[in-house]
Amino acid sequence: MTNQESELIGGKNPVVEALRSGRELNKIWIAEGLNKKSIGEILSLAKQSGVIVQAVPKQKLDGMLDVNHQGIIASVAAYSYAELDDLFALARSRGEDPFFLILDELEDPHNLGSILRTADATGVHGIIIPKRRSVGLTGVVAKASTGAIEHIPVVRVNNLSQTVEELKKAGVWIAGTDAKGSQDYRSMDATLPLAIIIGSEGKGMSRILKEKCDFLYHLPMIGHVTSLNASVAASLLMYEVLRKRKPQTSGS
Repeated sequence: MTNQESELIGGKNPVVEALRSGRELNKIWIAEGLNKKSIGEILSLAKQSGVIVQAVPKQKLDGMLDVNHQGIIASVAAYSYAELDDLFALARSRGEDPFFLILDELEDPHNLGSILRTADATGVHGIIIPKRRSVGLTGVVAKASTGAIEHIPVVRVNNLSQTVEELKKAGVWIAGTDAKGSQDYRSMDATLPLAIIIGSEGKGMSRILKEKCDFLYHLPMIGHVTSLNASVAASLLMYEVLRKRKPQTSGS
């Protein structure tokens, strides 16, 4: 992974070339009123790559980049993404059963940064995020992670549901959180090869992913609020896995 800041590129040809090369893009902004025919290739390539395209006033683009952007600006991912195999390889290199996090449409960069920080502290082997409707590895995420982004591989996939099926075929058990009719998270068997799904800030875990879970756990709440911040819930679950996998020994 690199440690550079995120980069903005402007102009039709640079953005087209970035898309063709398979370079990771976080987002593309186009000026409102731009002739759609002139950017047809960009729209097509962006759709194929799962990159979000947003129309904004030209004045906003002028404030983002000084160069002649031709009404098109793209945000290039500041950090490189890993492959699913890299996560399994990391677990093997440590002589440990896989322990992954799957983030279902998490959009707050501060939450992702915080989760990366705790993931590093608790021995997570990697994080899996979707390409669409999810924050990527941006400069804000990097800053919030306080350096953990350098050590936790992040995989970006087109379809979380398919990825969950791949994990299950590879012997990984899938756990999620659900407030209704589920087990207390403290009863979790964390010694299994495990992937934990963390739902989005607003909607929680999607129905499709919930149905694919082998285990559903809830976090007991005896106060007045009904839910926890996504990064806080993730932290509790990660530390529960650490507690079960590396129990305290006498004298420590």
